[in-house]
Amino acid sequence: MAQGSGSAMKCMTVMLCLMVCLKTSFAANYTVGDSSGWRFGVSGWPNGKSFKAGDVLEFKYNKLFHDVVVVDKGGYDWCRSPAGAPKLQTGDDRVTLKKGENYFICSFPFHCLFGMKIAITAE
Repeated sequence: MAQGSGSAMKCMTVMLCLMVCLKTSFAANYTVGDSSGWRFGVSGWPNGKSFKAGDVLEFKYNKLFHDVVVVDKGGYDWCRSPAGAPKLQTGDDRVTLKKGENYFICSFPFHCLFGMKIAITAE
């Protein structure tokens, strides 16, 4: 009887470890702007959503008229794309969120000023 309970305990420990690993390994996928995509006025899109590090954002847009630039807070606040900032231009870009603040803008003239930017905090 003692041997059986020890095996049961080991089995439960392994199952708990697997559950923890599986829970943390599943990232959520989000399409920025939902069905409307990456567009003017999208800056409020993150409101009410809960993001985690490892979640994936998909930016869908017409690459002839828009892009996505990963910026810092200053770039976001001032709608400026710093030299060397990663620029995405395929029209269907995926970005994995890092823990903390994540900022994105469109660098086409005046697009960021018209709300084509998002700020996301990932836990």
